[in-house]
Amino acid sequence: MAPFDGTGKVALITGGANGIGAAVARRLAGRGVRPVLADVDEERGAALAEELDGRFVRCDVRDPADSAAAVAAAVESFGGLDVAFLNAGVSSGCGLDADFDPELYRRAIGINLDGVVYGAHAALPALRARGGGDIVATASMAALTSTPFDPVYGANKAAVVGLVRALGPLHAPEGIRVNALCPSFADTAILDGLKGHLRETGFPILEVAEVVEAFMAILDGDGAGEAWFVVPGREPGPFAFRGVPGPRRT
Repeated sequence: MAPFDGTGKVALITGGANGIGAAVARRLAGRGVRPVLADVDEERGAALAEELDGRFVRCDVRDPADSAAAVAAAVESFGGLDVAFLNAGVSSGCGLDADFDPELYRRAIGINLDGVVYGAHAALPALRARGGGDIVATASMAALTSTPFDPVYGANKAAVVGLVRALGPLHAPEGIRVNALCPSFADTAILDGLKGHLRETGFPILEVAEVVEAFMAILDGDGAGEAWFVVPGREPGPFAFRGVPGPRRT
């Protein structure tokens, strides 16, 4: 596997103003990539884009027109698109019992799942025009195990992994690799309200830098349709899904 060469390449990063998105933007810029940061946090996004000699685009990933505009901004500003990191995400803030809130439910689906669908739809033609590229979607370990603490979030992220596993083999023949990044609890704002409990119970929290390393390993690799687990104390890698039972011939 050859290390990812970012010279002359362009990356779109949703949720790029903070947390994992901002850290990946910094790493990619260090590899010569021109980052386009797409976020609703205009102040931080614009400041980081200026720092990295990139561009900021206000983008609500729940709106397909915003995703299309973000891709168009990358192409117009820097000549094309090579990497789409579809990273924006939120916890749901509700369950399905007495705490159910339809607005919070739709918000979580809109950001966690629709944002990936709309982002991929917008990015595919631009990546194809470059002769190939990478789509990496931020899912979660919540996609690979049960999440009774936030079932809606777990369902959203499981859907992202299912989507990635289908798109991977579909687009690999044209040089477009689609993969998922599945970190466990990482030290970002999404843990607000949960971090204290995790520390009390001794559950290790991932450093954002570890997630960035796994993201770069995906770009350095040649896999497609993979869901890369990132958990404390383990080398990240693609999760090995068991094959489903096939039909039994009688």
